[in-house]
Amino acid sequence: MHMVTPYQPKHMKLSVLTAALQELTPRELRDNDPDLAIEEWLAFSRDIGSPFIQLSAALHPSESDVPAEAMLDPVANTLDLRQAFDAQRAQRVLAAMKDTGVGLSDLGYFDNMLVNDEQTRKMKHDFMLRVFDAASLLGAEAVCGFVGRNPSLSMDQNLVMFEEVFVPLLKEAKARGLSYRVEQCPMPGWNTTDIWHNNIAYAPGPWIALHRICEKHGLGDQFRIHYDPSHAVLMGQDTRSIFQYLKDEGYGFLIEGFHVKGQVTDSRGVSAWGYGGQTMERGDWIDGKPSENPADQVNAWKKQTTICEHELPGSARHDPLAYLQNRTVDWLDHQLAARELLDIDPSKTYLVVEHEYPPARIQDREKLAPLLKGSVDFCRAIDEAAAAMYSMQHEVMPSLGIPVQGFGREAYRS
Repeated sequence: MHMVTPYQPKHMKLSVLTAALQELTPRELRDNDPDLAIEEWLAFSRDIGSPFIQLSAALHPSESDVPAEAMLDPVANTLDLRQAFDAQRAQRVLAAMKDTGVGLSDLGYFDNMLVNDEQTRKMKHDFMLRVFDAASLLGAEAVCGFVGRNPSLSMDQNLVMFEEVFVPLLKEAKARGLSYRVEQCPMPGWNTTDIWHNNIAYAPGPWIALHRICEKHGLGDQFRIHYDPSHAVLMGQDTRSIFQYLKDEGYGFLIEGFHVKGQVTDSRGVSAWGYGGQTMERGDWIDGKPSENPADQVNAWKKQTTICEHELPGSARHDPLAYLQNRTVDWLDHQLAARELLDIDPSKTYLVVEHEYPPARIQDREKLAPLLKGSVDFCRAIDEAAAAMYSMQHEVMPSLGIPVQGFGREAYRS
């Protein structure tokens, strides 16, 4: 007798990046009691219905080489590492995790690991090692971050630099049993040059080139991608085609987790500037040279913000035509394509809500909580819908000999 495959949808694990609310714990309190910020974020995550957090680490404002005024999305040092994160601190955080029932998806430190200045690069690498140590003490499996770029070098020269200075970081990750998950944001506004790709790990082609370097050093398992569909939209790509390309090339294993934030394209801005964004008269150069004023330097981000704006998942209205033009994230197909094309077990994969929608960057717990709760619920519902579709269409229906209707979205459409 032919057995019918049971309906068994597999849901991803919801998490939220703590940079969504940098000032949950006021700085004057968390500077004196660093781990208070983690305790309060764990409780906040429980209250908004997120069972996990992605714990954000960053250089303290007193140590950072980039002023907050020059950042499009100021980072959060919810995990304060001015002092070593030792076993005593870890026990306090682990106790709070047990008390709240909220776990860690991973840790995040998003910075330029290939920065040109050697002293600054050493500072960032030393900090990354502290993040690795904290991840190990807290039982996390991974750290999420950028690769970055040395803007004074060509792309090919950056590959050489990656092998020289980034591979040693991956060796340290391996020694601690960690993988390093790269977010693929191209970071166009990271500097006031005309360079647009300031993170060399921005797309599948570069990911594969970088992974081949890692494999040469026995570090293939350490280099993974933390995919964010908003960056694909920024570059005119669509998620399904990216996933199909990885599968076609034999690299469907590279993506190990997801950031979920959207991108709403400003078609008027694209008409004015094209997909490279604003290239002149941005305000980051004054009198023919780069401004030294951080409030001017932030205008370099007009390379991005003139053509699009980040979306907090669930907060935007979507025109189906925009899906087909790759001008906003097709959320349902994103979750379905991940199951159909990538080498993942959804039940072991994290879906991390990242909040960077400028008008909603409210530094007020009571006001932001319902927005984040709604976004977490939206992501959960979309993922549950995709899980149901996958189980029905790829497991139950084939076992019954029932054809699936229609074609759905296809990769590489032109």
